Amino acid sequence: MTQQGLTARELRAWRVSFEMLELLRTRIEQQLQAVSGLSNADYTVLAVLSEAPDGRLRLFELCRIAGWEKSRLNHQLTRMSSRGLVLRERCGSRGIHAVITEKGLAALEEAVPGHTREVRRLFVDRLTPDELDRFADTAATILDGLRADQASA
Repeated sequence: MTQQGLTARELRAWRVSFEMLELLRTRIEQQLQAVSGLSNADYTVLAVLSEAPDGRLRLFELCRIAGWEKSRLNHQLTRMSSRGLVLRERCGSRGIHAVITEKGLAALEEAVPGHTREVRRLFVDRLTPDELDRFADTAATILDGLRADQASA
């Protein structure tokens, strides 16, 4: 059965992309959980905060960088705060910072080597340097369009 509006070529490209992203996400999540006990969402938040000045960002900035909705970030920070990985700190009269803790930084530092090896094994090493560049360019084109759609919504 073909989906109305998509050619066989378009449908193939969509399905293989969707399946690749889902399987890659699952495999990365499994590796992170097994080695460090972190979820992919935990890792994302910790990585972003670790690269921020003083390990802190306003929540709206963290949402923007992670590409998440405010409610998703708040639920994630609640889970991570209960495990001592991050803190919420007031800034000014209405703002809130997310801050990586020493425990969060230690968890990230423990997870990085295995995560990097798995990303390399499952993704990077399967492509030639030229394929990797083309893939990044293609993904960036799609990502730019998604971000533009999100900004206009």
